[in-house]
Amino acid sequence: MVIESFDVAIIGGGPGGYVAAIRASQLGLKVACIEKRETLGGTCLNVGCIPSKALLESSELFLQASKHFENHGIIVSKPQIDVPAMIARKDKIVKGLGDGISSLFKKNKITRIVGLGNVIATNRVEVTDKTGAKSEIEAKFIIIATGSEPASLPCLPMDGEFVVSSAEALCFKSVPKDLVVVGAGYIGLEMGSVWTRLGSNVQVLEFLPKALPLSDSESASLLQRSLEKQGLNFNFDTKVTGGKRKGNQIVIDCEKSGQKLQFKADKALVCVGRKPNSLGLGIEALGIEVDPKTGQIKVDQYLRTAVPNIFAIGDLVAGPMLAHKAEEEGVAAAENILGGKTTVNHDTIPSVIYTWPELSSVGKTEEQLKEANIAYKIGKFPFIANSRARTMGETEGMVKILAHEKTDRILGVHIVGPRASDMIAEAVAWVEMQASAEDIAKTCHAHPTLSEAFKEAAMAVDKKAIHI
Repeated sequence: MVIESFDVAIIGGGPGGYVAAIRASQLGLKVACIEKRETLGGTCLNVGCIPSKALLESSELFLQASKHFENHGIIVSKPQIDVPAMIARKDKIVKGLGDGISSLFKKNKITRIVGLGNVIATNRVEVTDKTGAKSEIEAKFIIIATGSEPASLPCLPMDGEFVVSSAEALCFKSVPKDLVVVGAGYIGLEMGSVWTRLGSNVQVLEFLPKALPLSDSESASLLQRSLEKQGLNFNFDTKVTGGKRKGNQIVIDCEKSGQKLQFKADKALVCVGRKPNSLGLGIEALGIEVDPKTGQIKVDQYLRTAVPNIFAIGDLVAGPMLAHKAEEEGVAAAENILGGKTTVNHDTIPSVIYTWPELSSVGKTEEQLKEANIAYKIGKFPFIANSRARTMGETEGMVKILAHEKTDRILGVHIVGPRASDMIAEAVAWVEMQASAEDIAKTCHAHPTLSEAFKEAAMAVDKKAIHI
């Protein structure tokens, strides 16, 4: 039975879905948002971006108090960690932000439907609630924004207790004495950093020969060396082949260079990527294409599927699996429903790894430019030569700018250092504007600030840096 008709039905209330709902409502459309969780915000808010950053902040403060306050002349007794209190703070932040999204839905008169959405016709969505009861809604347009979930290893199935995903790693009741992290991507390094700072012996197992394989290699190597100094142990070219319980521990079986290895741990955290939640939506029967290898839904530049009134956004479609990318696509899809031509440029989507130091990037890496046979020049400036970084005692890392050899246009920016997550916004703006390194070099930056390192790196592109 159809319970109500809408202009737009959005399946998924994560960053892409709830932003699409708000923008569609702003445009005067009657909107419904279907979300299986009781809370809005999706993976990002509930078990991803926000809770992990809360734990990263808490653990960084603990590390500062434990090891670095003395450098500032601050003498405190040895700090202790209260893990339940830290987790409770994280949960409070998540709840507050979730309540904020609910308030925005009320303000924008968006109908919130709790349940699992399934497309049963080009203009109809079936909703199954937690009791199994089904209902239907009609909509002139449908936006699918069901996000993604952690990928798993068939040889090491997750049980939620000894072998866990990042979601469970956000809720440990105590600090694991020994923690194995499978995967040296950004999630593995962030969560590995949290528990290393709090006292865990962390072993990172990576099948590939380096960490962060999609990042600029030089920048990734800089970050890796810093994390090693902090206590993370990296094991590259290491293939996980299985695991078994042994008492209150998990034993991970591996192979490296033809030899068999074992790692014992209290917990094993599997961070081997994410996969789109595209199965079970019923869309294939409507003629919508789903890539059999990636699970991604195929869309055009305006985020339309093969069915013109059905759109897909976020982790479901090509491009980086990042919350801010999903938000931009949510806005674009809502505007395109009304005949807009809004597109999202993936080359200007920033990426950030929230370790300390942080690593942020936008545009191309050196490896990508070499592969494309694009001639480029490089400007670098280390934070050790930046006065603000020196006053902070945070001198590791650098700003690196890649510019076209002939036109001087900025092709990529990579920052390893303090507050790189905030600094990258300026770089995104310059890349979006198709600016040159000279444009940055001639722009006055306040002194003393970390952003001066960005200006100096731009000057270094043409060997004009002043402070090194």
